[in-house]
Amino acid sequence: MAAELGLAAMWLAAALAALQLVAGAMAMNARADGTSELAPLVRPAAVLQGLLAAFAFLSLIYLFAVTDLSVKLVALNSHSAKPLIFKVAGAWGNHEGSMLLWVTVMSTAGALIALVERRLPEKTMQATLAAQGFVALGFYAFLLFSSNPFERLPTPALEGNGLNPLLQDIGLAFHPPTLYFGYVGLSVAFSFAVGALLTRQVTPDFARAMRPWILGAWIFLTVGITAGSYWAYYELGWGGWWFWDPVENASLMPWLAATALLHSASVLAARDALRTWTIMLGVVAFSMSMVGTFLVRSGILTSVHAFAVDPERGTFILALLAIYIGGALAVFAFRAGTVAEGERFSITSREGALVVNNVMLSAILAIVLVGTLYPLLTEAFDVRVSVGPPYFNPVSAIFFFPMVAVLLVGPLLRWRRDSLARIRPSLVIVGLLLLVGIMVALLLSPIGILPGLGLVFAPALAVASVLPLRGRSLRRLPLATWGMVVAHLGIAVALFGMASESAFSEERLVAVQVGQTAEVGPWKVRLDGIQPVAGPNWTALQGRMFASYQGGREIEIDPQSRSFWVPPQQTTESALVTRWNGQLYAVVGNEAGDGKWQLRLWWKPFVTFIWYGGLLIALGGLLALVGRVIADLKRRHAKGRVAQRRKEAKA
Repeated sequence: MAAELGLAAMWLAAALAALQLVAGAMAMNARADGTSELAPLVRPAAVLQGLLAAFAFLSLIYLFAVTDLSVKLVALNSHSAKPLIFKVAGAWGNHEGSMLLWVTVMSTAGALIALVERRLPEKTMQATLAAQGFVALGFYAFLLFSSNPFERLPTPALEGNGLNPLLQDIGLAFHPPTLYFGYVGLSVAFSFAVGALLTRQVTPDFARAMRPWILGAWIFLTVGITAGSYWAYYELGWGGWWFWDPVENASLMPWLAATALLHSASVLAARDALRTWTIMLGVVAFSMSMVGTFLVRSGILTSVHAFAVDPERGTFILALLAIYIGGALAVFAFRAGTVAEGERFSITSREGALVVNNVMLSAILAIVLVGTLYPLLTEAFDVRVSVGPPYFNPVSAIFFFPMVAVLLVGPLLRWRRDSLARIRPSLVIVGLLLLVGIMVALLLSPIGILPGLGLVFAPALAVASVLPLRGRSLRRLPLATWGMVVAHLGIAVALFGMASESAFSEERLVAVQVGQTAEVGPWKVRLDGIQPVAGPNWTALQGRMFASYQGGREIEIDPQSRSFWVPPQQTTESALVTRWNGQLYAVVGNEAGDGKWQLRLWWKPFVTFIWYGGLLIALGGLLALVGRVIADLKRRHAKGRVAQRRKEAKA
């Protein structure tokens, strides 16, 4: 019964999305006051649609939690022996469920906008909600006609196939939802941009209304990418934290666009500038989330993240991408000329620095997009090309390090117009740090140009990120400013971790007998034994090892080689020992003969700084979001008090 109720809720939600679109379109064509017969239905339709979509997704979660094997999706992606957390995670660990999660988050976001947003002219809000309904309607059609998550089997299965063992991990239970929240937050920004374009209301109020959604999307994308990186690092057993895999790039591209969009929207909200930039980046950011959806859900890629293998579904998603993005670009082309230029500013100003960084971010985005799509294009002509770190690292660095150089100075500049002479003392501090970093990098053993640049810029950026605090009352400093400082500091920390891991990592691949010791960096690792262990739906060979750092106290570590039986697959569970200055990473392999076992060991100095930096960046975004929300509430309260006083004065 839950499946039928969920399917009915999806049909009703789709009908309300259509009503939301039609009512909004009619309101657009109504009189100047924005009224029409259906206009009052736009907001209620959005709220009801969000509630019905949430009910449909909760129904799917229930079906997975109870392992209802009469539902095809459950039978294909779950198993009665799985732990409950992975049964629930199975609801979105597949193609149909992940797409239902997408449209659910998007619909509930639209409901929240309809309930709370009152800053924009009503006509602009109706156009925004109509755009949101238009986007949602396409996804409902996709689910109902091509990827029904509630389809029943003619005969219930005796047992399910189970979830991909690589996805049966607590990190992957939370990693996909965070990315979807980010993607869908960008769909809200897209709808705001389309609504503002259609009504010619690209104003600071529009940017203030859109900015919390961009910030929220950016925070979730940051957390999702950071969590996904750490999952790949410890779960896949390859010892790497980023592989430039197309699926990784699918999440990175929206993040790059969202970062540029966030800066542009902030300038528009505060200084009434970069209007066209903001609209265009709103379209580009959502375009990248759609491209990512197409790559992961179309079957065009083979990956543990890529769920669909049906070309029909890929064609459907590609059609949606063409309609949404093509339509938005067409609206932009027709209406961009009506967007006023906004306030002017000098290149030597904070706005100027943000524009330079946006250009650099856009260039890096283009590099990643080309590198991701080019192998797919050549494969269509039966030519296989591999694009990896030898392309991505140096080419993106051409724009990344100049962007970091501007980041050292930009937050110190004033709005509108400034001079470098005014911030000379801060420039001297940053310059000295760069000089010291260069000297230290030259004294180290050969470490490569890119890691060396990272080690040079990271300390300078860390200090430069806190320089805006000089001479200011820390207690009275706005939360948004603290957010900027913490986020920029997080970039410095992550950059230091990336450079250190690349420059100083050591790896050993050895075959040892029980009782023998292997060395990697400052660590000695002794194999004490191999023993079988069993889990809820797997068995494993577990290595019992003892590791000591520079001859100190021994620490027991237990890497595993697991064998899942539903579905049958082998996975590697690495063992990690974390110190303040890095991680020991150990993997146990197969028996090598003569009583020897294969061990793969890494010493990765300061690698954890990569993820500490990612969390700091997300924390900075959260502080900025809270600060902006508080500031907006205060602004509304002040406006309300002024309006009340005027009303009393007239009375």
